[in-house]
Amino acid sequence: MKRFLKIVVPIWPFALAAGILMGLFVLRPINDFVAFYEHEVQADSATHYVMSELAGGLQGKKPAKSAFYAVAGGIIGLFSAIFYIGINDRNRRIKRLTAELAKDVEALIAQGESQDVEFKSSLRWDFKENRINKSLEAPVLKTLAGFLNASGGTLLIGVDDNCSIVGLEKDYQTLRKKNRDGFEQVIIAAVATKLGGDIAPFVQVVFHCVSTQEICRIIVSPAPRPVYLDIDGSPSFFLRSGATTRDLNVREGIEWITTRWPK
Repeated sequence: MKRFLKIVVPIWPFALAAGILMGLFVLRPINDFVAFYEHEVQADSATHYVMSELAGGLQGKKPAKSAFYAVAGGIIGLFSAIFYIGINDRNRRIKRLTAELAKDVEALIAQGESQDVEFKSSLRWDFKENRINKSLEAPVLKTLAGFLNASGGTLLIGVDDNCSIVGLEKDYQTLRKKNRDGFEQVIIAAVATKLGGDIAPFVQVVFHCVSTQEICRIIVSPAPRPVYLDIDGSPSFFLRSGATTRDLNVREGIEWITTRWPK
């Protein structure tokens, strides 16, 4: 709701004004027209009655009635604006996701890491120590938080820093459900738990098969609010900067938040 209110600010006066006008010049006349026939109002015609009521309202007669329809129309106008903005926001995210999916994953890998592309070898499997290491989830979440707090990006899991494809088979074996579905469930659960349930819709998980190996592609959209990741009991603010993800200090974080999400 806060995200909606923040976006609505530039247009809410127009929506409110349009709703009030609709209430006074559309809803009220319709109600008067219906009342003419239902209550057998003494008047020459329905049109004459409706016009006389409208003229009386403009002259300040029956102020309570006018106020009621103005308020009702204003509420309808504001809710219409919120609905309209919600649809537009959804369409923008779909458009962004479609454009991102149109990019060839092998071309992304060949280009290497950048401002909006990051590689991780695995989610849980430690290739150096050849064992399960759940602490490896933290760097993945840091990267996602950095993208969310910036302008979005793509995280490829199953690709190492040298652009070599190592796949997800080792990671799959660490899961209760040893396949794509299990992998996606772990990622989304981690996002919802560590970054916020309202943030999960801004993280889309897809899979690709490259050189007979499966890799995970996480497409991240910009978040509607600051996203924090709890590190050792302390909330940290990460931001994607160049080809790295930085942990901003308090001053840097405040400056970025006031710029990225102005009130």
